[in-house]
Amino acid sequence: MAMTMNGEVQLPASREAVWAKLNDPRVLKACIPGCEELEPTDDGGFRAVAKMKVGPVSARFRGRVTLSDLDPPNGYKISGEGEGGVAGFAKGGAMVALVEKDGGTLLTYNVEAQIGGKLAQLGQRLILGSAKKLADQFFGNFAKET
Repeated sequence: MAMTMNGEVQLPASREAVWAKLNDPRVLKACIPGCEELEPTDDGGFRAVAKMKVGPVSARFRGRVTLSDLDPPNGYKISGEGEGGVAGFAKGGAMVALVEKDGGTLLTYNVEAQIGGKLAQLGQRLILGSAKKLADQFFGNFAKET
């Protein structure tokens, strides 16, 4: 199942400060719902473990996150893929852009993802609702960090 999602959030910090936080594994780990591990890899990406619950399906996903198209402090592309055992898999990416606005920074994101396995059987409406909730939790947590 493929899905797309986009949104924006106004942050009170400068673009440079937001950029630094977006590249700080400690901050990202604290902001990602269910994140148990997030460790930098030698290639500039991250190895991650996150426990997620979507509807009746709960799984621990293990995967990799890669940053590309780096344009400090304007944005980047973040891509990842993870395996959740019998729950299935998820892979996708997001373009993240930072623009100075109203004395702070406007962060916009466009996500494209694919999921398979039991998760895909839950139905697109439940998946999109859960993905939106996770994104809202992440950006709510991230706003507190900036």
